[in-house]
Order: sequence, then C-alpha cells, then structure tokens
Amino acid sequence: MSYAAEPTYSHGTPEKTAVLLVNLGTPEAPTAQAVKPYLREFLSDPRVVEIPRAIWWLILNGIILNVRPKKSAAKYASIWMAEGSPLKVHTARQAVLLQGYLHEKTGGAGVVVDYAMRYGQPSIAAALARLKAQNCQRILLLPMYPQYAASATATVCDAMFSALQNTRNMPALRTIKHFHDDAGYIRATAQNIRDYWTLHGRPDKLVMSFHGVPRYTLDKGDPYHCECLKSGRLIAEELGLTQEQYVISFQSRFGKAEWIKPYTTATLMELGKRGTKRVDVVCPGFVADCLETLEEIAQEGREDFQHAGGGEYHYIPCLNERPEWMHALTDLVLDNLHGWLDKPDAVQLEQSRLRALAAGAQA
Repeated sequence: MSYAAEPTYSHGTPEKTAVLLVNLGTPEAPTAQAVKPYLREFLSDPRVVEIPRAIWWLILNGIILNVRPKKSAAKYASIWMAEGSPLKVHTARQAVLLQGYLHEKTGGAGVVVDYAMRYGQPSIAAALARLKAQNCQRILLLPMYPQYAASATATVCDAMFSALQNTRNMPALRTIKHFHDDAGYIRATAQNIRDYWTLHGRPDKLVMSFHGVPRYTLDKGDPYHCECLKSGRLIAEELGLTQEQYVISFQSRFGKAEWIKPYTTATLMELGKRGTKRVDVVCPGFVADCLETLEEIAQEGREDFQHAGGGEYHYIPCLNERPEWMHALTDLVLDNLHGWLDKPDAVQLEQSRLRALAAGAQA
C-alpha cells in the first residue's frame, strides 16, 4: 500500500491538539454544473441511501443526476450569500470564533481549530493533511449534528477513518457522537427562540422541525428519532411550554418509502387548514443555516402553511454564531479534550531534540 508523504518533522517540535468541525457539505456554486458532482458524492454514500448498489446506481445516474441538479441549483441560488454557501460561511465563522474562545479559556494552549465538509470542499482528507502539517498529533472530530444518525454522524467518521488509512503516522483521534441533550446546546437553542419572541411576539404554535430519515432506520436500531424527541422535549421544558404549544416534526422526505413521522409539510398544512393565526418554525437539528432551513423551511414551509389557510409564518434562524452557542460549543469541546491540553515543557523539548541529534537525527 502507498501512504501519503509525511510532513517534514524536526525533533523538539511541540505537538498540537486540533478540533475539526465537520458539517454536511455544499456545492461550490449555485449552478447545475457545480451541484451535480456534489449530489453524486452525497447520494452515492451507502449510509445515506441504503438501497442495493446496482439498483441505486441506475436510478441515481439514469434519473436523479439528469433532473435534480438544475432544480437544486435554483434553490441554492435563492439562499446564496455574497460570501458563498450559507452552510460553509457559518461553519467557517464558527471555527474562527471557537479558535478564539478556546485560546481565551485555555490560556493559549495552542489548540488548532479547522473545519471540513463531509461532501464537497473543503474535504475531510484535505483538512487532515493541513492539521498534520501543523504537527497536530491529537484530533477531536466533531460532526456538527446534535442528534446522532448513521446517515450523518457515522458517515463523517467513515470519511475520517478512510483518510487515516492512507496515513503512516496516525494522530490520536477522539470523536463526539452527539450532543442532543447537552445542557449548553439546549439552553442556547431555547435562548435563540426566546430572543426571537422578545422581538416578534409569540406564535400560536411552535414547530420544531428536524431532518427526516427513513422509518426502517429506526426499526433497525438507529437512535436518531429518539434523540430528536428528547432534544425537542428539553427545549420545550427550558422554554416552559405545554405540550399543546409545540409540535415536533420531520422534514426532507425523499422517495416513496415511509419516513419517520409526523412530516413537517403535512403538519404545516394541517395547522393551516385549522386556521392557525401564527406558526413559528425552528430547526434544532441544524446548528448552521443551510439549504434545508433557508429554502425548504423558510420558503416552501411558508407556502405550505399559508396556501392551506394559515396566517403569519415565521422562521427562526439557526444558532449560527450566536454567543451563547459559541460558549456552549467551547464547553462541549473542552469537556472532550481532557488530558490533551497540557502545555509542552520547553526544557524537555530541547533535551529531546539534542538527544535525537546525538543519535543521528538530521533535524
């Protein structure tokens, strides 16, 4: 097997600890030409679509990749920011802020923070190469999904482990499986909603919409559905809501198979038919706004609700770079870095370098 070349190393160089934030991914531009390879990579992942490969290959390449890129590109164009894809922009900002927060809380312990996308760019493999070049010998992998799902969190781990297979000198690796019931995440999410209500008033019903997954994943043991319900319950409790004041639903159904219910589209249409005067929708499964939140929920959700007879419709943005979320994220990271933040002893490093040189090392 051929391994990737290792970075140049000098004895006595202090080892660093890194945190790698990973989110879903995005095309490089809101065009069909850019969306097509992104969709191919995403929908070719066997954890994302659990259909026999031969059958799915025909469906994906014969139908989906010939039809969907143009439609998806138009949707991306409707939410694209001046700096680029919202998901990438917010994730990059979160990485910069986390770097600063960690520097303040650790007294300059030298933690390196970077980010990657599971699909598209910047890739996990490229991020790993950047971290190794900085002598990061300890990496905390943080999939930015509060609730664990095999089709999301697990595939981030798959990509990291795959990249490490091409590495001769592997770093130590820790992973965060989920943070669906983390107290800081719950408080930050509730405060985000509370702040929105302070400015805009309260709705008749709060809809907490999570990304959907096929029903069979729950039946086969994926904990995602349960973790979404727990997150929703804890957020509602933090807000002091009764069961009649909120509902938990699931969006982004794809294909004809049954997905976990209730569906967000059906929920919004039913609330509209009842003549609900105001609905607010928030997406606690996303810590950064993206196509699913800004187009599917903020735009399509409004049409579903109001065309069915509903009144006011409000979308509450994701956590993005809110200070209380960045504090919560910092605490979550620090809780998982125990034992990795000891500062190197300069004298011991120099002694190590001298011993290595005496033993014949070139640097």
